[in-house]
Amino acid sequence: MPYKPVPYWAKLPHPMSFKEATSVAVDSQDRVYIFNRGNWPMMIFDADGNFLETWGAGEFNRPHGIFIDGDDNLYLADDDDHVVEKRTTSGEIIFRLGERGEPAAWQEGDPFNRPTDIVVHPESRDIFITDGYGNSRVHKYGPEGNHITSWGSPGALDGQFSLPHNVCMLGDDMIVVCDRENFRIQVFSLDGEYVGQKHMHRPIACANGRAGDDRIYVAEAGAPAVQAGVPNLGQRVVILDTDLNEVDSFGAGLAGEGHDQFIASHGIATDSSGAVYVAEVSYTNTGSNLNPPREVTSLRKWIPH
Repeated sequence: MPYKPVPYWAKLPHPMSFKEATSVAVDSQDRVYIFNRGNWPMMIFDADGNFLETWGAGEFNRPHGIFIDGDDNLYLADDDDHVVEKRTTSGEIIFRLGERGEPAAWQEGDPFNRPTDIVVHPESRDIFITDGYGNSRVHKYGPEGNHITSWGSPGALDGQFSLPHNVCMLGDDMIVVCDRENFRIQVFSLDGEYVGQKHMHRPIACANGRAGDDRIYVAEAGAPAVQAGVPNLGQRVVILDTDLNEVDSFGAGLAGEGHDQFIASHGIATDSSGAVYVAEVSYTNTGSNLNPPREVTSLRKWIPH
């Protein structure tokens, strides 16, 4: 199924801006939540890109990952604050995992040291968290926030991680972890048993389809700096079936601000119509290095056609 970009989808009221959109999620009404590093850290839009509301100013240190469960609860990872919060759609905190500003020991396995992303099981409501920049672990919690188990360690062997950056479901009995700097996704049982893996180019984000779509959508990051400008190294979204076979992809494969390009994919989500949203840390990757620095494109929408 071909996809086409929807340029300038988000209608931002003046003077609002994203600075950069770190992650994106969609609720049961197809409202789109943009977790970003600007002055309005949570921005909410309808499916047509009309601005609805914002909240969270001054409440986050470094927004990173977002997930919305089947009851429209939000789960937010703030990696520099070393916490994951469960919130309502209007921003009220339900509970917090971790202590703000108090990281666990670096790479020793306890939660959290710069957690990155969350997925919630659609039936049990168990919570799976990738942890992340300062750890090499996946943590599993019960729906009320009780810790159940953790797994993973630094390395490149089966079940080890080099920056577990994102997580999503595979069916209802497995999870997929974007093991970014090992250039692979890994599949685990719900208890952390290693199942398999697939080589990909720096897989940085993954999401599940909606409304009967059981495929997985994976955003591939671009090449490291030493290979800057080399085409066909990431900079695309890859769609996988439940056997992890590639069935489709989109994106020009070379970084840029063109409508069919990506700069620094970082988060991904889908809606009930089959649309795909990609959040990009484009200011960190590109805009901050320009002279003068400027905000660059950091949110994309693609639709099937």
